[in-house]
Amino acid sequence: MNETAPLRARAEIDLAALRANVRTLRAHAPSAAVMAVVKSDAYGHGAVPCARAAREAGATWLGTATPEEALALRAAGLEGRIMCWLWTPGGPWKQAIEADLDVSVSGMWALREVVRAARDASAPARVQLKADTGLGRSGCQPADWPELVREALSAEAQGLITVTGLWSHLACADEPGHPSIQAQLRHFREMVRYAEEQGVRPEVRHIANSPATLTLPESHFDLVRTGIAVYGISPSPELGTPADFGLRPVMTLSASLALVKHAPGGHGVSYGHHYTTPGDTTLGLVPVGYADGIPRHASGTGPVLVGGKWRTVAGRVAMDQFVVDLGGDEPAPGAEAVLFGPGDRGEPTAEDWARAAGTIAYEIVTRIGTRVPRVYVNVNEEQDG
Repeated sequence: MNETAPLRARAEIDLAALRANVRTLRAHAPSAAVMAVVKSDAYGHGAVPCARAAREAGATWLGTATPEEALALRAAGLEGRIMCWLWTPGGPWKQAIEADLDVSVSGMWALREVVRAARDASAPARVQLKADTGLGRSGCQPADWPELVREALSAEAQGLITVTGLWSHLACADEPGHPSIQAQLRHFREMVRYAEEQGVRPEVRHIANSPATLTLPESHFDLVRTGIAVYGISPSPELGTPADFGLRPVMTLSASLALVKHAPGGHGVSYGHHYTTPGDTTLGLVPVGYADGIPRHASGTGPVLVGGKWRTVAGRVAMDQFVVDLGGDEPAPGAEAVLFGPGDRGEPTAEDWARAAGTIAYEIVTRIGTRVPRVYVNVNEEQDG
């Protein structure tokens, strides 16, 4: 969408900021290729526009969790390398092969399925073998790695697959100095070395996520997978703010006040009357709620900029709306309420909402629902600067 007319709510997506973030990340990892991860609809920002912008800024790979997300990118005309990694038995392996996707394999069941699909497609599959170096989610355990490597090499010798990558994922890269970081890097090097000694010739070896890209040069290898940092959010407030890393938040979430009214002191506000007005005041109705992704856990704490002042959610966040106490100010109905943005206009940030809700900023942006239109600005690269 590109409307400029007032809307109930809007998530403005600044594609110039996204392109600048990708360039910054490339500078942090100058010897590695950059993958822009656009899973979960680009962390709520819109997968196709963000993928295109990331490509324009030099991301040579795109990453998704599910194969369906990757296939949707291909259907939208995105070319180049796209990797997807969250597979379940019976997944669309053949379609992925035909779409020239890189697929991740963590165990023998997946290797068997992709080999069958390659036979059906009469084309080799691009396969990346994932090692579990200590995160404990997907990935092949070290004890099972020799079998997976051996069978992958056998399938490659038959022309059924090409092993394009060896990869893993860090558990605690957002916690500087955590002992698991160096342990995982050591295990990864060992598992890569074993696979290469057996004859695997990967195009790329990769383990770095956003925090590792920004703070652990030794983790960069051939490719870095950058997710949340692409969208200008710090992967860990303890490591630094977005500005500390040269990043700019991409999403600004705002709504138009639906009502402004006077209320006397002692007036209950929203379900359960967890907030009552301390005296005569004005109340503003913000027409977004938890159905739009506004966390109910931020009831009574979520910050909003209205009329140049920070306000706080008064009472509970409801499904479609919440209230702010305007303290006697009287902005007109339709006035802008900014929930979060880059912060340079004095507005809260996604990190402020994360603190208010007891979560992480990743969740704040990713959960913004489909009822909130995404409005793209600075769509063309020549608008950068």
